[in-house]
Amino acid sequence: MTLVKHNTAPFNSLFDEIFNSFPATWGKDANLAYATVPVNIHETAEGYHLELNAPGRNKEDFKVNLENGLLTISYEKKETAEQKDYKTIRREFNFRSFKRSFTLDEKINADQIQARYENGVLKLYLPKKDEVKVSPKEISIL
Repeated sequence: MTLVKHNTAPFNSLFDEIFNSFPATWGKDANLAYATVPVNIHETAEGYHLELNAPGRNKEDFKVNLENGLLTISYEKKETAEQKDYKTIRREFNFRSFKRSFTLDEKINADQIQARYENGVLKLYLPKKDEVKVSPKEISIL
């Protein structure tokens, strides 16, 4: 499974984050293109659970696509027009667009992936395929 990397050195994860997105953000200001949304990945015997922290959005605002083994989760910020009779004094909420991609391998049952949005967290369930178990067979000698 290529979803999770375990690093022992403290700086490996920082460098991995930078260089994993290097070709996609090369020549662009990465901070302006897309924000990085935090993600938790958990593994159980049945599958993988992804949790993306994305409060203040609607489930219709997310796009989840799977193409050629690449799972992409994105949110595009929609511009809203300011009301003339409504003046904003201070704006601290930051709803920036984001895009996260994960490479899936053959252990994931892509047809059964599920997603739901609750309490500001986008949750995805990626079930594992049932392993084909090979039973031992005795071959008789003729």
